[in-house]
Amino acid sequence: MRPVSIESWIPGSIVSRSDARIASVIAGRVVWIAEVGTRVGAGEVLARLDDTVARLRLEDLRAQVARARAQQQFNSSQLERFNRLAATQVLSASQLDDARAQREMSTDDLTRVEAQLREVQYDIAQSVIRAPFPGVVSERFIQRGEYLQTGAATVRLVNTSDIEARATAALSLASNVHAGQIVTVRDHGIEKSGRVRTVVPVGDDRSRQFEVRVSLGSREWLVGTPVEVSLPSAAVRTAVTVPRDAIVIRQNHSYVLRVTRANTVEELDVTPGAGIADVVEVRGPLAAGDRLVIRGGERLATGQAVRVVDPANHATGQLHPG
Repeated sequence: MRPVSIESWIPGSIVSRSDARIASVIAGRVVWIAEVGTRVGAGEVLARLDDTVARLRLEDLRAQVARARAQQQFNSSQLERFNRLAATQVLSASQLDDARAQREMSTDDLTRVEAQLREVQYDIAQSVIRAPFPGVVSERFIQRGEYLQTGAATVRLVNTSDIEARATAALSLASNVHAGQIVTVRDHGIEKSGRVRTVVPVGDDRSRQFEVRVSLGSREWLVGTPVEVSLPSAAVRTAVTVPRDAIVIRQNHSYVLRVTRANTVEELDVTPGAGIADVVEVRGPLAAGDRLVIRGGERLATGQAVRVVDPANHATGQLHPG
């Protein structure tokens, strides 16, 4: 007795969980860009833009900040003097209000210029385009010397170490697939186990399919490799299973040979069901624990005596006619 589930092989492919076209947040002329095939770590440089104009603007703004700060300090000192003179009633209220307004405007001017300075510093930092995650440069969308617009893609970066299988299955299978489920992924006869990472619970209106993502413990497959994913097409049930070699198939029926307590064989008609690895589900007068002939059954007849031998002492054959 074992759990039995009918499996369907669903076409899919190996994808990377981190696969992006890295864009620039500023415009500029490209002075350097990584070659295709370059492997980079997170934070490493992918491209550089010409920052000459931005650096000249930076120097200008630094001078403006210094000037605005000096003006703000002068207006603050002036207001403090006017406040002391106001106590002696030497100054009018309008003169004091004017000094206070001048101090506020100079403070606002300083804040504005400092913000412009930080903006230029940000642009200079963004002129060096860095990798947001480790990966391999698989494609370049611009070459050195070309002008890059804001938001334009520079390279395609693919993390080949963080891969998974992506498959789209018919909506009729959705009720049998859930996160955490162990499934099989194969490619040209090579099979590996995986775990369903997530099931996207949204079906496509036209294809009537939903998406399944399977995490893989192995990183041997390349991104883009076509694979097949085994998904259950029916609910798991418990059934009697026998080794595949135990079933003798004839033109009009199938049967197995059971070894009785008296060490004779009897023929039992069975109906094969789903196959799971090296066993087959069967329906018939069998019970868990029955002894079945799995080799040489075609030469035996009902009622024939047999002798069960210890397979540890015999390299070939597990029973002989009596």
